[in-house]
Amino acid sequence: MDFTPTEAQLDLGRLTGEVCGKLVTADRLRELDTAEERFDRPLWSSLAETGVLAAALPESVGGSDLGSLEQTAVLRELGKHLAAVPYLWSIVLGAGALARFGDAAQQDLATRAGAGSVILTVALAEERNWEPAAPTTSAVETPDGWRLTGAKTTVPFANRAERILVPATVSGTTAVFLVDPAAATVSAQQVVDRSPEFAVEFTDTPAELIGALADGAEILDWILTRAWLGLSTLQLGTLERALELVAEYAREREQFGKAVGSFQAVAQRLADAYIDVQGLRLAVTQAAWLLSEDLPAAEAVHIAKFWAADAGHRVAHTVVHVHGGVGIDRDHIAHNYFTAAKHNEFALGASTDHLRALGALLAT
Repeated sequence: MDFTPTEAQLDLGRLTGEVCGKLVTADRLRELDTAEERFDRPLWSSLAETGVLAAALPESVGGSDLGSLEQTAVLRELGKHLAAVPYLWSIVLGAGALARFGDAAQQDLATRAGAGSVILTVALAEERNWEPAAPTTSAVETPDGWRLTGAKTTVPFANRAERILVPATVSGTTAVFLVDPAAATVSAQQVVDRSPEFAVEFTDTPAELIGALADGAEILDWILTRAWLGLSTLQLGTLERALELVAEYAREREQFGKAVGSFQAVAQRLADAYIDVQGLRLAVTQAAWLLSEDLPAAEAVHIAKFWAADAGHRVAHTVVHVHGGVGIDRDHIAHNYFTAAKHNEFALGASTDHLRALGALLAT
């Protein structure tokens, strides 16, 4: 594989970083911490106006026909700045899936999402179901169209979504549907970093099939692969910046007349965190490159997913421990990076789940 970043990757990452650097300040993060909803509308509008949202989408829906490498560049910068925007859910997954598998009307929805005029989201998680590829939510076809019954949890930005992409089971097979959240029951949930996530219940809810019924498993696999990679990339950006912050603090903070970073125990924790971040960077780069080349990427994505959750736990706790009492002060920026890393860790799933999924892949 080739680790050299593409020119588009560098340019798009740089642009995203510049936009976020101007708008996502420490004061802005504190505002969002106490806001009714953790959604940065000015940042979302600016990302749309500068063309960041649409850039990696296909030309057929108003994009520049870039790919996974360029999307990871955007996600990494968003993770570094703790950006409270639904780029992964609305653009990478929602608009991306509709552009690839949807009909003309659905592709028009993807175009509007790329322009920032509507938000899309994807409902993947279910209670007591560790494998999203086998949803317990069910769908039936009636004379009046498709109807969904079931429930999803932690659906990002469901309150703002024009449509939700919902995987469901149809007579033992999997399909993916578009649902208007106004036709479902949407209830707010509280997650560790106060991201806007919701429980969504479907009771004989009207739905629109995406693609053909026979393509449902392929569509869901496409979405899941990019969801896991996207979350892993957000985690990479978050951990990279968190490590920079804690390294800077360890150089400046003194105890007994010496910088705390010079103490052997602290230096070892920081060295371990550095190795974890480097390992995650390698795993994410490999997975993104394989996807960009249309090569089998499932194993690489699950390895990145494991690293993001497992290393994320260790690095997040190192950040807090080295900062000491400051690390648990909700007014200090270290707190934001800790909760963001924990949110990504929980969203990616437990290590046992990663190993189970990876073992199943290796056995095939």
